[in-house]
Amino acid sequence: MVFWESPPDLAEQPPFVQDFAEIWQTADKIVYSKTLQTVASARTRIEQEFDAEAVRQMKATAARDLTVGGPELAAQAIEAGLVDEYHLFLVPVVVGGGKRSLPEHVRVNLELWDERRFRNGAVYLHYRTRQSEGLGLV
Repeated sequence: MVFWESPPDLAEQPPFVQDFAEIWQTADKIVYSKTLQTVASARTRIEQEFDAEAVRQMKATAARDLTVGGPELAAQAIEAGLVDEYHLFLVPVVVGGGKRSLPEHVRVNLELWDERRFRNGAVYLHYRTRQSEGLGLV
């Protein structure tokens, strides 16, 4: 993702690319890693361990939305009950492996807020958690 620090020919890119680059450049970022010693992008810090309570406090005081990237981190955030919205892209390709991003034995009740179908068969789904039903372990 460090590419977004200074993408080549940014001025010639479509507005949505320029917008994403600006969002990336102005965002404060946390990289959770047990092996990295230094960061390669601005406004970035390294944390050795995912601390759900620290993220809960950050979420409570944030002026903007927080985003989670990466399957293992997403699973930890879901398991801790920190995820309010899910933006999913379903792509019509079957791949028989890879890292799981959804934790086992966790049930989250969702409410569909938006959907979009693309000509290539991909589908975008936007869900929000149902706050009244909460998070449960199954």
